[in-house]
Amino acid sequence: MIGTFKALSALLSYPSAELQDAIGEIGAILKDEAVVPAAQAKALLPLLQQLQTGDLFDLQESYVLLFDRSRTLSLNLFEHIHGDSRDRGGAMVDLLETYRAGGFDLVGSELPDHLPVLLEFIATQPQDTALGILADAGPILAVLAERLARRETPYAAVLAVLANLGQGTVADEVAAELLAEPDDNPNDLAALDAVWEEAQVTFAPDPNAGCPVSRDILAKMDVPFSPARAGTAQ
Repeated sequence: MIGTFKALSALLSYPSAELQDAIGEIGAILKDEAVVPAAQAKALLPLLQQLQTGDLFDLQESYVLLFDRSRTLSLNLFEHIHGDSRDRGGAMVDLLETYRAGGFDLVGSELPDHLPVLLEFIATQPQDTALGILADAGPILAVLAERLARRETPYAAVLAVLANLGQGTVADEVAAELLAEPDDNPNDLAALDAVWEEAQVTFAPDPNAGCPVSRDILAKMDVPFSPARAGTAQ
């Protein structure tokens, strides 16, 4: 499962030329490990093709609109449960301690609850532990999968895989409550900026350290690392 979680983490990372070069190997890992059910693996193919052959600028713009400018699609998982409440800070600290106890040091600029970072950590853990962590996040993963499917984006397939592994469904009480919230309009930039400004959390390691997810995953795939994305709305 290790390679599968690393591959899924890479697919949810900010698009880069290095990621595009790694798509062939990512597809091979998903096929060889066969952790993802055949039907869901097939559903991933449009995203793999889009990331491999699409215009990089367009890919990055689409990624920002989806995940950085839409709070209801944020890949920072605690955003969906704790929002800007004080509980979020405590949850971050607990998650960091879990990482450290598992021998995983977060050195990049992403928050600890950023889904690609969580998947990178999961990839270092025993299978039972990994699936247990996904199960804890299952309702959120199911909600993200549903919201992305509504947007008709191929990223929905990645979240559907993760929700399935975590046994998360939209029938869950927590998921149903989250889905009751209206979707953000990523084109209403003024409203979204106001929301993010109110909810901004400055809880992260050295912002100049770079993103560990893309660096570590692509390095282990023998693909050069490029600096973490710049100029996106967080």
